[in-house]
Amino acid sequence: MQCSWEEPSFCGGKKMEGAQRKKSDLKGGKIEKMVDHLVNTEINSQRIAAVENCFGASGQPLALPGRVLLGEGILTKECRKKAKPRIFFLFNDILVYGSIVINKRKYSSQHIIPLEEVTLETLPNTWQAKNRWMIKTSKKSFVVSAASVSEREEWIRHIEECVRRQLRATGRPPTTEHAAPWIPDKATDICMRCTQTKFSALTRRHHCRKCGFVVCGDCSRERFLMPRLSSKPLRVCALCYRELAAEKRKEEGEAEEDGQRRPPRGLAHPPATTYGASSGEDESDKSDEDKDGGSAGSWPMGLEFYASGVKWSSFHS
Repeated sequence: MQCSWEEPSFCGGKKMEGAQRKKSDLKGGKIEKMVDHLVNTEINSQRIAAVENCFGASGQPLALPGRVLLGEGILTKECRKKAKPRIFFLFNDILVYGSIVINKRKYSSQHIIPLEEVTLETLPNTWQAKNRWMIKTSKKSFVVSAASVSEREEWIRHIEECVRRQLRATGRPPTTEHAAPWIPDKATDICMRCTQTKFSALTRRHHCRKCGFVVCGDCSRERFLMPRLSSKPLRVCALCYRELAAEKRKEEGEAEEDGQRRPPRGLAHPPATTYGASSGEDESDKSDEDKDGGSAGSWPMGLEFYASGVKWSSFHS
């Protein structure tokens, strides 16, 4: 079985005419109509089964009662070392992405993000990438880009409408605390904290899990437990460690004044779901960020990646 991949239908079998019509349709509950139309249908079950098949045993089961696959496409994800293509699947309650081994046939490093934890932020173009936006959650934040402005708008509109729908259904407030995105390795040749250490083949780059800065080993010797990110203490830079330790001491002092020991901030609020990290998550420096699914030459990087003029995303009806 192959992964489902249809010609772009963008929510109804026909292209919407103009951004205003798209916007008004979604505001008018277009996503709700799509979900009601597709839920419990054979075509929806087949699409989800095809996605599960492409991830194989390394992925988690995706079929659940009431879950609908709304769209899919290839987006460029700004990873630690370079930008890389990733396959994304938008469901009505989760966003799934992974590495491409063989397009439409095999994917790996599956990640699952509950939509009620997602906040989006549109970003300006750079000389390296266009049509960018940031996907922010309390556990992980990262930047992606689409093939065109219209595809970016489609993704953002669909995701934001799904997020609003999930928040209404769960009664949860929008997430306000987000993980810092990692600054790419190539953004700096020196440590962003001490500004003295120069990186080389022998002097490794590290990332602070609190601020996302690229730092040297001497400036990131400390580890700190941040439960919303991991169950294990994570590498942080010296500045963030001092700030986190000060916050912890303050909270513990306030708890003692109240006559009870309260856990530090974050310990009282475990992740809302246990499947957010998913099968590809790795909390070490050598994470999924630097793994390619296929051969080195399979996917051209840079601005030419989307130059074919083909639609790289589609939304089901």
